[in-house]
Amino acid sequence: MKKTKTPYKNIYDVLDINRFIVLSVVIVCLLTSGFALSTVFRFNDRMLNSAFAVNTDGSVIPLKLVSERENMEVEALSHLDMFHRYFYGIDASNYLRNLEKALWLGNSSVDNVYRQKKADGVYNRLLQYSLVQKIKTLDTELTLSGTTMGFRSTIIFEINRGSVIDRYQLMTSGNLIKVDRNFPNNPHGLLITHFFENSLRKINNQE
Repeated sequence: MKKTKTPYKNIYDVLDINRFIVLSVVIVCLLTSGFALSTVFRFNDRMLNSAFAVNTDGSVIPLKLVSERENMEVEALSHLDMFHRYFYGIDASNYLRNLEKALWLGNSSVDNVYRQKKADGVYNRLLQYSLVQKIKTLDTELTLSGTTMGFRSTIIFEINRGSVIDRYQLMTSGNLIKVDRNFPNNPHGLLITHFFENSLRKINNQE
């Protein structure tokens, strides 16, 4: 007896093809979802660790996607430069404003030095004789040690007494610890601790 051909495929062949298509779509979807999730997690991790940018001059720009860790040394040097220029670059017209800004950048050890200077009459003499104290150079060495960062700074500054200009060398030291950023008072999120004025000497004109 001769078999008759049918235009329809065997039902099992159709089911096998459908099953293959469904499995292929599911596998592709799982792979795509996994790749997308891993990409999101990597991007989120970079966002958490790099929310601020540091300009070439050391200033902080919020919401730039760069690694804060890589710029820690730049921020530390900028923080110390800012502090020393506020704390020692003063005259009769700006010393209150500058000292207030400087005190935001350090803890009680900075406040103790400020109070000692005030008790010694440093700021009264500044007002009485209209002195201008200006930083000429500032060199800082950083030392990393665990979660803290030590520093030693050498400052050359001038005191303009009108007809006479005296030059001095001051050496300071202390530590830096990380704190929450506070714009614009403490933009680098660092705080000076154990601040100390190690030595102060007058520089002769021949030096």
